[in-house]
Amino acid sequence: MKLRDKVCIITGGAMGIGAAVAATFRKEGAYVFICDMNREAGEALAKELAPQPAEAGGAEFAFLDISKEANWQQVMDTIRGSRGRLDVLVNNAGINIRKDIEEMPEADLDTMLSVNIKGPFMGIKHALPLMRNSGGGSILNMVSICGLVGHKFTNETYTMCKGALTLLTKSIASRYAKDNVRCNSIHPSTVDTPGLQKVLTDPVLREQRYGEIPLGRLATSEDVAQAFLYLASEEASFLNGVNLPVDGGLTAY
Repeated sequence: MKLRDKVCIITGGAMGIGAAVAATFRKEGAYVFICDMNREAGEALAKELAPQPAEAGGAEFAFLDISKEANWQQVMDTIRGSRGRLDVLVNNAGINIRKDIEEMPEADLDTMLSVNIKGPFMGIKHALPLMRNSGGGSILNMVSICGLVGHKFTNETYTMCKGALTLLTKSIASRYAKDNVRCNSIHPSTVDTPGLQKVLTDPVLREQRYGEIPLGRLATSEDVAQAFLYLASEEASFLNGVNLPVDGGLTAY
């Protein structure tokens, strides 16, 4: 098992990609803290994952609004008290208010910045002391191809946020490697989720998203989860500051 006895936080872990990451980590023996604002879905997933496999790891839910520093402190205090260590932080939670720059209200801009930049920043801030005391760890940031290129189908606020997270990844990687803390990021193209399929009933949008990917299909949640697993594991022990596209070749041209 690649993550046996590792203690992991997954933000936005109750549904979608976050839930796929939680399930993948559990199969590899991790103890996962499913952190989310959706208590019902998070508790149900934790109950489902906790006994599988019974011989290693576990799962539990922790309420977390990533934009609130006090929430991060509470989660870290819980982990410190119950597990005594933290090995992996997956900053997966994020939002996209789909408005172009000329229509973006200040309040929506503030919300985007608070969740997509402040949230991961606060998570890293409070994870570092616990990881340092644990002898090191792996910080993984969910970004997007929009943190690598100016994506013509995506609004400017989202791209700005993801670009900031890309360089935050490199900054943490370069400064905290001395503490045996690695920091890498994952950059998916459009991921095929149930919610997305409703959007892609628009034939124009569907052609845009499928047509831009050389492999001719969308990413799956499992594609992304496997990339997170690799970067969290000891197999990637010399990967630090990497911005890994999971995009079927979209950013290759």
